[in-house]
Amino acid sequence: MVEGYIRQLMSYFKKNLTKGYTLESLKWALINQGYDRAEIDRAIKLVNEELAKSAPLLKEKPVIKLEREPLLDEIEKPAGRIKSFFKSLLDVFRS
Repeated sequence: MVEGYIRQLMSYFKKNLTKGYTLESLKWALINQGYDRAEIDRAIKLVNEELAKSAPLLKEKPVIKLEREPLLDEIEKPAGRIKSFFKSLLDVFRS
């Protein structure tokens, strides 16, 4: 049986988790207010167990799709433009 004090901590966690606070931030807020770390950890463990029971079960496995980035050789290189630039630059110095 869970003591009333731990039950209050669990209620605090559940209420504030639904508001968007992280478990870690709530834990440190309580520790900074002087609550016992062991009791906080116990309440967190119990809250996690309760939330895990109510979580929906996945009926099918997620599909992992692999997409690869093109290799450098496959990407169109602007080499023609660079060569043209340097060729025209050389032509300027040659003339």
